[in-house]
Amino acid sequence: MKRYEPLDISGVSTYPIAERKNKVSVAHDFAKPVRAGMSVADLLAALPKQLGSQALNKVIDAVVAARHKGKPVVLAMGGHVIKCGLQPVLRSLIEADVITAVALNGAGSIHDFEIALIGATSEDVGAVLHAGTFGMAEETGFQINAALKAGVAKGLGYGESIGRMINERELPFKSESLQAICAERGIPVTVHVAVGTDITHQHPTADGAVIGQASYTDFRILTSVVSELGDGGVYLNIGSAVLLPEVFLKALSIAQNLGHHVDHFTTANFDMQQHYRPLTNVVKRPTSGKSHGYTLTGHHEIMLPLFAAGVLDRLAKGHK
Repeated sequence: MKRYEPLDISGVSTYPIAERKNKVSVAHDFAKPVRAGMSVADLLAALPKQLGSQALNKVIDAVVAARHKGKPVVLAMGGHVIKCGLQPVLRSLIEADVITAVALNGAGSIHDFEIALIGATSEDVGAVLHAGTFGMAEETGFQINAALKAGVAKGLGYGESIGRMINERELPFKSESLQAICAERGIPVTVHVAVGTDITHQHPTADGAVIGQASYTDFRILTSVVSELGDGGVYLNIGSAVLLPEVFLKALSIAQNLGHHVDHFTTANFDMQQHYRPLTNVVKRPTSGKSHGYTLTGHHEIMLPLFAAGVLDRLAKGHK
């Protein structure tokens, strides 16, 4: 066995640090001091021009630019975002004509409806699962399934059917419902379900054909929206790890297949941790041409208000 001796490094060549290219500099990349009473614009400008904060500012800029160009800004999100109580924040973006389409999974639609109905949601599953009562609330299953049946008979999709029902019945907390405000304003609100994943599928009134038709109509509506993302649109995936990223990829494939050249757009995935499908199907694959994809990692209840405040502030100041 060969015995190795310590290598003599006295002949190693070096060069002046002034000649080195650096990724971070005080002049261009460091955060600025934070002070009491800072505006939203000042706070965002004070963030270091690195990693997540840089991505956040670029996504805000992309959204502002999209709306100046009249391009879609799609908000796709899972149920946890609703449970975090962020409807007032998201509603402010809808009312400001920032969000032009909303896509939900089944859980998001249910939580949104229950908040409109009773001002509360999110059952304690562990406490009732073994008693056989989890997901068996009568009003939730009955009213959602009835709304879908009525909506499908009129040719409506899932989200619009629920939104119209909330508005027509004047539910006590309808002002907090994203489905309701979208239906009221004529904004596409689509719901994408996997049969068997939602508590409304447990109810005796559940009709698989109706559920499937309503969600399939919404899939085609979302595909129509996605077909217009090219040349400046923005697609935001927030808190959906599997279902909505898969739906988005298929919608994009159909749009391209039918001749809609969807390129030069922006995607972003907001989540508490980054998962395979959003990274692959939202951030990377769709933007492999001349588009841009960003990841923003953090709690929704912190990241989304900051994001919304930045967008509204820059729109108010006329930034492009």
